[in-house]
Amino acid sequence: MAFLSDIEIAQQAAMEPIVDVAKKLDIDADDLELYGKYKAKVSFDLWEKVKDNKDGKLILVTAITPTPAGEGKTTTSVGLAQALAKLGKKVTLALREPSLGPVFGVKGGAAGGGYSQVVPMEDINIHFTGDFHAITSAHNLLAAMLDNSIQQGNLLNIDPRRIVFKRVLDMNDRALRNIVIGLGGKPDGVPRQDGFDITVASEIMAILCLSQGIEDLKERLSKIIVAYTYDDKPVTAKELEAQGAMAMLLKDAIKPNLVQTLEHVPAFIHGGPFANIAHGCNSVMATKYGLKLADYFVTEAGFAADLGAEKFLDIKCRLAGLKPNAVVIVATIRALKMHGGVAKEDLGKVNMAALEAGIPNLEKHVENMLSFGLPVVVALNAFPTDTEEELKFIQEKCAKLGVPVVESDIWAKGGEGGIKMAEEVIKACDKENSFHYLYDEKLSPKEKIETIATKIYGADGVVFTDKAEKDLKKIHDLGKDGLLICMAKTQASISDDASKKGRPTGFKLTVREVRLSAGAGFIIPITGAIMTMPGLPKRPAACNIDVDAQGKVSGLF
Repeated sequence: MAFLSDIEIAQQAAMEPIVDVAKKLDIDADDLELYGKYKAKVSFDLWEKVKDNKDGKLILVTAITPTPAGEGKTTTSVGLAQALAKLGKKVTLALREPSLGPVFGVKGGAAGGGYSQVVPMEDINIHFTGDFHAITSAHNLLAAMLDNSIQQGNLLNIDPRRIVFKRVLDMNDRALRNIVIGLGGKPDGVPRQDGFDITVASEIMAILCLSQGIEDLKERLSKIIVAYTYDDKPVTAKELEAQGAMAMLLKDAIKPNLVQTLEHVPAFIHGGPFANIAHGCNSVMATKYGLKLADYFVTEAGFAADLGAEKFLDIKCRLAGLKPNAVVIVATIRALKMHGGVAKEDLGKVNMAALEAGIPNLEKHVENMLSFGLPVVVALNAFPTDTEEELKFIQEKCAKLGVPVVESDIWAKGGEGGIKMAEEVIKACDKENSFHYLYDEKLSPKEKIETIATKIYGADGVVFTDKAEKDLKKIHDLGKDGLLICMAKTQASISDDASKKGRPTGFKLTVREVRLSAGAGFIIPITGAIMTMPGLPKRPAACNIDVDAQGKVSGLF
């Protein structure tokens, strides 16, 4: 039997006009700004109509540590929403927008898979409504105004050696990590070392996703620290008078985007910070709309529970006043065996020893989510090679933690394949919970970092390099110790060493530098070998992508 690819399934889908999809959430056509027939942004006016509605149940979907075997977190998020709709629930979901870097690199898109996708899939993965381009432009406008200020007499006394604001591009391009700009003579600017980050690592991406309106957006933009003066004072976007023009570029990007799943469930897709180098959550605005418009609201956080989920709970929930009702942790038997040391080509074989060696990864993520005081459901994405013996083993392990395990088949069957999972999630949402944050924001930055490292990652402690110590002192001198922590760490391991699979023990986390995102409201410790501008693999996914004379895309997953 030949299986259709994700893009073939998406291209065969019969989409409903987005105005009809919006009606399922009681959104009038007048509150939509259409981008063609199947995409729309919701207007600012809609919030005034729904802000007093009772919040729906908030369900966070996260996962075990990712492997090349795949886990299916986004697919599960979409499939769960579709299953809830099949049970007669008024439901919506919110996901992040895909970045072009992974789309053309190795990871792929972020629209789900099989019969649990959001559509139009090609649009969502490529350009969409232009939000990322607006963020890139706003970011690089600030960078240009910074260099222009130096060129035009440097009235702010900026030290070119102490500029901390790089440019960005929404593409994996390692050649731009470290560059020299301003060459060519006096008319072409002041020569200095510079570099690019990927757009999803931009502080402006984080700001847009955490802002709750234009005024909040401008206030946050104004606080961005771009450089320091010769006498060691911070220079902000406000001093460059840039926040107004930046906000103008973002005035449409800040509005959440509305699309649909393959089963016509309304879906918000908005914002896209990476979870390994940023906070990994869709926008606060999309989340708040979703909660006010539906009885059940499903969202996801990037990568595994040690990254995206921790940041969702400690950063996004704290800043936006959110309280989750349940957490779903996605795993596969194949991925757990890979954590136990099995090569990808051998994952179809029963290997109970490897499964036993790999399941501590799942157990650690479950323990972490339970430590926040939240009910947890483990969702196992089904594969044809799974056996009853393997499933029973996982159920027994999770039962000791008091957590239910449900096998789902949402890739092949869509919402119908997730009914049992949805029923278990509804039960979890109905339970009383004692949600609380991991750390007190009044702790020092070091204490917060050490709390995350020891309690979430299982580290024995934290090593701060001399550079990190100097960075922390600067943050203290600026009076920013009270900001939250957004760890930048490899997604391939719970530790800061990508080669350590399963549940690593006996290690110390190394923080090599610490960055300040004053506008976003957090401090970013850079750990291990994490890069804020990824590179392309030996054979990028872009090599397989094409478009024919009629504009039909192929090779996109």
